[in-house]
Amino acid sequence: MLAAALATIAAISTAAGLARAESLYPERVIKMIVPAPAGGQTDVMARLMAQKMQQTLGQSVIIENRAGAGGALAARAAASADPDGYTLFYGNTSTLAVIPAVFRNPGYDPVKNFAPVASVSESYTVLVVHPSFPARTIGEFVSYAKAHPGKLNYAHAGAGNVTHLVGEMFRTLAAIDFVNVPHKGGNESVQDVMGGQVDFALESPVILLSLIREGRLRALGVTSAQRKPELPDVPTMVESGIAGFVATLLAGVVAPAGTPATIVGKLNGVINESLVAPDMQDLVVRFGSQVRIGSPQEFAAFLAGETGKWANIARAAGVSVE
Repeated sequence: MLAAALATIAAISTAAGLARAESLYPERVIKMIVPAPAGGQTDVMARLMAQKMQQTLGQSVIIENRAGAGGALAARAAASADPDGYTLFYGNTSTLAVIPAVFRNPGYDPVKNFAPVASVSESYTVLVVHPSFPARTIGEFVSYAKAHPGKLNYAHAGAGNVTHLVGEMFRTLAAIDFVNVPHKGGNESVQDVMGGQVDFALESPVILLSLIREGRLRALGVTSAQRKPELPDVPTMVESGIAGFVATLLAGVVAPAGTPATIVGKLNGVINESLVAPDMQDLVVRFGSQVRIGSPQEFAAFLAGETGKWANIARAAGVSVE
């Protein structure tokens, strides 16, 4: 009887302590792990987000850059952290959907190991060719590819990268064939398209917009669901006759699984508040993206759909990375 009573008292005390910790959150520095080196697009976005968050929360939000393995190293570190709200992960389509789909042992499960907190932004890819390429539309491109099976070269940012899978999605939906040419990153891919070493690429607008406007690359289609204001004359892939070809690149914040719902809810509100700030919106647009505000539940549903979609694409294409 005494043991049972003591156990009950301990349980009540623990619950009360947890409730107090949640109500006082945050009481110390919050760390946000970023799966990219300092200075890049992902890092710049995360740092401005952190500044906005700490202004609202009254606690420092520091950035920890962990590059390597396409972001898998950072994701593993975040997944194994204590679920107390003091470690967050600034994830994206690659780390939260593509890597788990293509790596045989990614070291984490995005559904089981993370609690979705808030989506941040959404972007897309653009299919570009050299201005001398003999096609001015997606329809003409597909016809050319079918007339020259296996002759076109596709530049992507490395085996298992999201641009690799976007290309495989194009291959399947357009029923065409081409040769994959892996590169070390998006910039290298684009340079080779401009130099004529490869025929086409599907890359982020942050890399491509200025080159398209300068006439150094020709944009044939975008993988967003609707046309984009920054490229109003470029049709979507669906408009161009490639049914179902919608590929979005999402960024958002997650926490280790088991993080209390009250803390997740508080962080969601703080992040959504930061996203309406004019300087944050300007930065997102400058990077060729759009702000995506929603609840943790909406973010979780979107991620579940993305995880399933990219897993199916990887499986159909036979893409697997050790």
